[in-house]
Amino acid sequence: MRVLVVEDDRRLAELLARGLTAEGFAVDVEYDGRDGLWRATEDEYDVIVLDVMLPSLNGYRVCAQLPAAGVWTPILMLTAKDGELDEAEGLDTGADDYLTKPFSYLVLVARLRALVRRGGVTRPAVLRAGDLELDPALRVCRRRDTSIPLTAKEFAVLEFLVRHQDQVVTKTEIIRGVWDSAQDPDPNLVEVYISTLRRKVDAPFHRKSITTVRGVGYRLRGEGEEDA
Repeated sequence: MRVLVVEDDRRLAELLARGLTAEGFAVDVEYDGRDGLWRATEDEYDVIVLDVMLPSLNGYRVCAQLPAAGVWTPILMLTAKDGELDEAEGLDTGADDYLTKPFSYLVLVARLRALVRRGGVTRPAVLRAGDLELDPALRVCRRRDTSIPLTAKEFAVLEFLVRHQDQVVTKTEIIRGVWDSAQDPDPNLVEVYISTLRRKVDAPFHRKSITTVRGVGYRLRGEGEEDA
């Protein structure tokens, strides 16, 4: 899952980025309201963490302008302010949830997962590809009712493949969808994760749902998978 953090407190932003990355999110960070608005309209995210007190453009104005730009990504607003009027203003301008600083990191993560889970109709709570099921909010993977333990990055790669099932995706597309923009991983790292996923998700169940399209990339079969 991809998350955009727009927070001008660089120390807090970096702490959030590290923590969310460890939780399996791909995180991009902006420190300015105008830059955050631009990033949110240029790239696709599952959820946005948006501070209220931002330079150039405050969080309320960013939140209000996103729908006009055709962006309906769920938004969790952060603020050092307290009080019902501030919360009401945030929600009235389009925020989906609200946290007052200081906040519990565990609560933040739980709120983000809840926003993703109840997101738009194009992003169902449980993703399916044949008998393979993924719950992005709970980060649970199952096949034939058997739980499959995955690391955060393995889950993120598999989630990307499932969301693009029956499509051929390149290594570059996988990297853009799974790793944040500040990272520049070796494309060969994708091969390592694909190999690991085949070993965990396919081999034990006599499947070969993750296929290589030579010279192009990879495809995860949905319905009609062939036995290995």
